[in-house]
Amino acid sequence: MAAIGKIRKNGGFLIIILGFALFAFIAEEAFRSCEASSNEKRQQVGEVLGKKISVQEFQDLVDEYQEVIKMTQGRDNLSEDELNQVKDQVWNTFVSNTILADEAEKLGLTVTDAELQNIMKQGTNPMLMQSPFVNQQTGRFDASMLTKFLADYKAMQSNPQNAQMAEQYKKIYDYWKFIEKNLRQQTLAQKYQSLLSHCLISNPVSAKMAFEGQNEESDIQLASIAYSTINDNKVTITDADLKAKYKENEAMYEQYVESRDIKYVDFQVLASAADRKALMATMTDAQKQLQAGANPADVVRKAQSQIQYTGIAVSSKAFPMDIKAKIDSMAVGQTTAPFETAMDNTLNVIKLVSKVSLPDSVEYRQIQVGAATVDAARKTADSIYNAIKAGGDFEAIAKKYGQEGKSMWMTGAMYEGAQGIDADTKSFIEALVNTGAGEVKNLQFSQGNVVLQIVNRKAMTDKYVAAVVKHTIDFSKGTYSAAYNKFSQFVSENQTLEALEKNAAKYGFKVAERRNMVNSEHNVAGIRATREAMKWVFDAKTKKGDVSPLYECGNNDHLLVVALTGVHPVGVRDLEDVKDIVKQEVLIDKKFEMLEKKLAGANSIAAAKAKGAQVTDVKQVTFAAPAFIPTLGASEPALSGAVAATKQGQFCKRVIKGNAGAYMLQVVKKSKRQGVKFDQKAVETQLQQQALQAASMFMRELNMKAKVVDNRYLFF
Repeated sequence: MAAIGKIRKNGGFLIIILGFALFAFIAEEAFRSCEASSNEKRQQVGEVLGKKISVQEFQDLVDEYQEVIKMTQGRDNLSEDELNQVKDQVWNTFVSNTILADEAEKLGLTVTDAELQNIMKQGTNPMLMQSPFVNQQTGRFDASMLTKFLADYKAMQSNPQNAQMAEQYKKIYDYWKFIEKNLRQQTLAQKYQSLLSHCLISNPVSAKMAFEGQNEESDIQLASIAYSTINDNKVTITDADLKAKYKENEAMYEQYVESRDIKYVDFQVLASAADRKALMATMTDAQKQLQAGANPADVVRKAQSQIQYTGIAVSSKAFPMDIKAKIDSMAVGQTTAPFETAMDNTLNVIKLVSKVSLPDSVEYRQIQVGAATVDAARKTADSIYNAIKAGGDFEAIAKKYGQEGKSMWMTGAMYEGAQGIDADTKSFIEALVNTGAGEVKNLQFSQGNVVLQIVNRKAMTDKYVAAVVKHTIDFSKGTYSAAYNKFSQFVSENQTLEALEKNAAKYGFKVAERRNMVNSEHNVAGIRATREAMKWVFDAKTKKGDVSPLYECGNNDHLLVVALTGVHPVGVRDLEDVKDIVKQEVLIDKKFEMLEKKLAGANSIAAAKAKGAQVTDVKQVTFAAPAFIPTLGASEPALSGAVAATKQGQFCKRVIKGNAGAYMLQVVKKSKRQGVKFDQKAVETQLQQQALQAASMFMRELNMKAKVVDNRYLFF
């Protein structure tokens, strides 16, 4: 009771204390929440219609797509440009799929498992035809092959025996899941587009009008005066004119993605004369060693060649183009003098070691033999080898050891151009290409044995063993250091845009400009490895007129400084930003008014000619296509409309405003195009296709209004 009394006595104070404690707790949790939210935001690659995608999620999609490309194209890796294309494709797919999912949900559109099964049953979808489950006899997707594969994959997952085979199965499985996912998405998109296209109904009336628009031809006499006949300085344009035109076409100047303008100084460091001389000495030494018969592998390695020596015979197309051009005409044993290739900025030396005729495609089958010891593997392999040599069934024997024993093809493309081939791989390849059809070999490797049988050999071709020393003509550390010091001094002494522009030439540099840059671009001014500069350009804290730090970029051979000159937020561009465009539009308007007054009162082609117009004959004008005027080099849709509205023999008294000039016309003849007949169904089908195109345009419109936030530049 005493305790209760004390609590009651100090109740007011206690409430205050508890209040502070509670506030502290809430504040701590709020801080944690804000921190978590901030961290989450920092890890977001982008957002579409409120749906966010994290760095890891995006990277997983990129990795998935990469693996598909590598598998389908037999690639080990992708170039930087190819990887950027993959990232763009993945991002665009994410955006379009998110928008589609949102629209489909509103409409209740789905793709059921039964629909997918039906598509697979038909087996003709192009996506399915890219899968490994195509029946070679029917040329169609075979669902039974897929079912068997999935069963085999499941069994292998639960009881893996062959690590290499398990890995291959995993790759095929992942590829199939990719196809299945995209097939579902493709089907949903087709449903949505079909729904949109059927909103635009083709009918007999519209079909008839479309047919006439395409096939009713008119021959005309055209009187034209080009806008270029009036000097621009003869036209007075006021600020009021610009503002009025800007207001009239305001919707044309709307942008849905923020863009920025920059000016920059980029300096590429190149090899000096001393650098080139030192490299030439290295190449000359390599040439002498190869001529003297030194071990090609040692010479190539010591010279740090870009092309490793494998000792495997490959076709000439496996070499870079400059090397191929030389090898095809070289004699065995010949060594070239060092030569320069401007295309890749290299010095090169080649020795042709040997030339042989080998198959470019080999069909084979194998049984891999592993055991606890090398001797145990060898003994098992020997018994398998002897059994096959004695006439045993290869596949039956293979199955005893948990393998299929099915034949497969190896082509030159699978190993030619590979770098760093180990000794076992080299021995295996050489055994494949040098063994005759029907022969059986027992190959011993460091990890076990392979019993190999050659089934078939095709495409005999000349192949070469060549030692290639290829070295980039690169700058030295001293050359780079001198260039860096010079550029660094320039940047430190010129911290404003005005100073950069004023003093660049004094240092031997040039200021360049790039307008309307968007953050979905992969680099600044086409220079590689400029992500940090991109982040600076699009940072909200970067203001117009700011100058960036110095960036080392490119292939470690570029020095860059950037100045921000303009920021164009989402929405309607300011008049100042589009002033040149608006001015050109006003200029055309005013020139047309002048020409319209000049041609006023003309009631014939002859009268128009008398007022200064140039007269030409234009034939086969249709309503469906813009009229092309050779004398002005312009396409004129307005003319096509005016011709369609004018009867045969009549003169159109209205002066027509075109893209390149002012026109008056006389319709000489109207006729139906020869040899065509009206096919209502065919034209309606054509109109339906046009409706599908309109649906695609609608999707682009949805894309622009989807509140897309693209932050990829922060991470990739």
